Amino acid sequence: MNAERRVLVVEDEAKLAELLCDYLRAAGYEPSVADDGPAALLAFAAEPPAAVLLDLNLPGLDGMEVCRQFRRDSAVPILMLTARADEIDRIVGLEIGADDYLCKPYSPREVVARVRALLRRSQGRLPGAATTLSLELGGFAMDDGGQRAWWRGQVLPLTPIEWRLLRTLLQQPGRVFARAQLLDAIHADFRDVSDRAVDSHVKNLRRKLQATVPGPDCIASVYGVGYRLDLPAPAGSDEPGY
Repeated sequence: MNAERRVLVVEDEAKLAELLCDYLRAAGYEPSVADDGPAALLAFAAEPPAAVLLDLNLPGLDGMEVCRQFRRDSAVPILMLTARADEIDRIVGLEIGADDYLCKPYSPREVVARVRALLRRSQGRLPGAATTLSLELGGFAMDDGGQRAWWRGQVLPLTPIEWRLLRTLLQQPGRVFARAQLLDAIHADFRDVSDRAVDSHVKNLRRKLQATVPGPDCIASVYGVGYRLDLPAPAGSDEPGY
């Protein structure tokens, strides 16, 4: 199988899984199916996919926990598919690392379109991709072509949405971005996304930056407005980086 076209479909409804696979094959992808949580983890470890379609209501291990475990070691794009339509479920899904969320009933064509969009944004992060740094500032380095990011040479394991969020904030450090502005930047071709989704993605990005970047949290919350990125202080300095 071509690793760049491999899609793991985690769905316990056999007819629905078969339908999704038919549409994915017609679009040129190479799908495989796991019908419960433990099987999904085994399939992911055996042949890491380029993208995952993940149902939440799974036997053995639910989709939320499967997503958490995927995210421990991988930034693979994840599209959650579920019958749960409540906003809180969408927010929780985004908080644990999903890149997009689609509620049943959905069109298989829309699923394929979303997979295509997620892969388009993450394709360059695959092994062997060329690296062209497009932004270097305050110890951060960004690669637009591969959608990768580094802090002083150390890779930041960001999802595509987290990468776009950091890229937007880093373009104008010290500027306060409203939630609506950040939504436009990170969800340009997505629909039905609330302002609370930005808070979820910022929370995830903060956690990853705090694990790598020394010093105080560099993403500041501005009450009633949005968020601001403050560059970390230069090495050996007590002063802010801007």
